[in-house]
Amino acid sequence: MTKPDVLLTRAIYEPAVAALECAYTVHKLWQAADAAQMLRDVAPRIRALVTPGITGFSRAQVEALPKLEIIAMFGSNTTLDLAPARERGIPVTNTPDSISGGVADLALGLMIASMRRISEGDRYVRSGTWPTSTPPVGREVRGKVCGIVGLGRIGLAVAKRAVACEMTVRYQGPRCKPDIAYPYHDDVLSLARASDCLVVTCPLTPATRNLIDAKVLDALGAAGFLVNVARGPVVDEDALIDALTEKRIAGAGLDVFRDEPRVPDALLALDNVVMTPHVGSTTLEIREERKRKVLENLRAHFAGEPLLSPLA
Repeated sequence: MTKPDVLLTRAIYEPAVAALECAYTVHKLWQAADAAQMLRDVAPRIRALVTPGITGFSRAQVEALPKLEIIAMFGSNTTLDLAPARERGIPVTNTPDSISGGVADLALGLMIASMRRISEGDRYVRSGTWPTSTPPVGREVRGKVCGIVGLGRIGLAVAKRAVACEMTVRYQGPRCKPDIAYPYHDDVLSLARASDCLVVTCPLTPATRNLIDAKVLDALGAAGFLVNVARGPVVDEDALIDALTEKRIAGAGLDVFRDEPRVPDALLALDNVVMTPHVGSTTLEIREERKRKVLENLRAHFAGEPLLSPLA
């Protein structure tokens, strides 16, 4: 029996690729010396498109594949333009509800690491200066106010963890949620003024681009910390570098950046920032869940069965 042809646009979790190759003929677009030529060569045979959720798919890709039947995203992005698929009646699936806990764990880790100066402490021990000097002094998380920008699934998971650390939680978002007991702020400036640590978990939209700007950082203050596990452009990176350099805020924990994987040298040079390479969803458990859901969506489609997690 001939295996259906699948176009994989970018690298994903390697065991997921291996599982796809067992069931399908997989064409790896990112490995082609000439991606445009490869797309033209394989287009007449492609029945499924698999893509990371963070990059999604383009109208040009959909229009280039005349026999495309399904788009399966390895990720939970729900902000993509689905119109190119909808216009052709092509179902789009994703892998929902897999990252909230993992991203929240990392947010809490970045909060504790920046406030307790864990990375600085690690560098201090490795430097060999401990016997002759005093280690850096951190600040307790307990008893502090955690302000959360965007109280969606991830924000709620962060709140649960913050409460477990004996923090007080406040939040800001487009609207007050009547079923949520945490105090609500209708603007991010007032939330920053009330917070010891401001955690950014909101989606990137035109309204949230550069939402965390110099005014918000000044409102957070010299004793405040910023944690960003949302998207890099939600924070004005130049304003953040200035605030960290001038000690107008105490520190930051960042998993995302404006132009990742390129990080400004000025940010790399600072001691009062803890950085991770956009790994909020990079856990074995999340990768395995995404693999299972992508494979199940494809299997169900080609078997003529209901899809596990359709978007369109």
